[in-house]
Amino acid sequence: MTVTPEPLRVALALAAAGVPVLPLRAGKVPFGNCRTCKENACGGRPHMKVAGPCRCPAPCHAWAAATTDPHVITSPGWAPVWRAAVAVAYHPGGAGLTVVDLDNAAAVAWARETLPATRTVPTTRGEHWLYQGAMPSSNAVRPGVDVKSAMQYARWLGPGTGRMAVLPAAVRALVVKEDTTPARGEVASSLPAPWGRSVATGCRHTERYVRTGLERGLALVRARTESGAGSQAFGVARFLAAQHTGCPGPCGLAALGEEIVTAAVSVGVPEAYARRAVANGLEATVERAA
Repeated sequence: MTVTPEPLRVALALAAAGVPVLPLRAGKVPFGNCRTCKENACGGRPHMKVAGPCRCPAPCHAWAAATTDPHVITSPGWAPVWRAAVAVAYHPGGAGLTVVDLDNAAAVAWARETLPATRTVPTTRGEHWLYQGAMPSSNAVRPGVDVKSAMQYARWLGPGTGRMAVLPAAVRALVVKEDTTPARGEVASSLPAPWGRSVATGCRHTERYVRTGLERGLALVRARTESGAGSQAFGVARFLAAQHTGCPGPCGLAALGEEIVTAAVSVGVPEAYARRAVANGLEATVERAA
């Protein structure tokens, strides 16, 4: 008699309820891409940020492989993965949900004072707060707090307790947006006083904005513990450089690039490869921004 692995049973029950699921390996992270999909060489899943041609039968591309289709979940391509899986994850945004991941007691205390009560799920060190409604995801929005919804996964730890509330503005506000001055003839600066356009120099972004974007990018690189950290470092460098194309400069992109290289090396990317990836990411706009 064939025994269905416990993670597969949980996954099928969630999928039947309309929650897109994916398996997690030891370390509670998604399984790495197959050789064909390594570093997104196939182009990625069609429902990722940049659509691609991937039709891989294996659960490649982490959160983007999450599905509610029982035929896919029980397919031969997924079978060996379920046998090695230790847990189940789900794609909150695909289920129309947002998870506020509170990683420690201090973060939980902050949420209880700041956010509307909703369904909560205990975690190893803190809690998941679940809200109805999807939004962009972002890591480290404040100490010990991540927002997981679109383009991220969350580990399934049970249904939780309490009535789920509608996603509030207070959670949406945690995702910091660019803060620039719209006034005609001026740009925003990280320095205390604004300049007139005729004498503008430096970066038009606040220091907080620059650091927040960098920390989110570094978190994405460090999350690539299986594969793709080099490509992720390239993408982060390219994104950060693009944010500064309208700055009079200098913006210190070289220093930001060093931090991206360090993050990539910390998860096993050879330093020479990491430096080349970051340099290529910055190259398109570095002359204007740095």
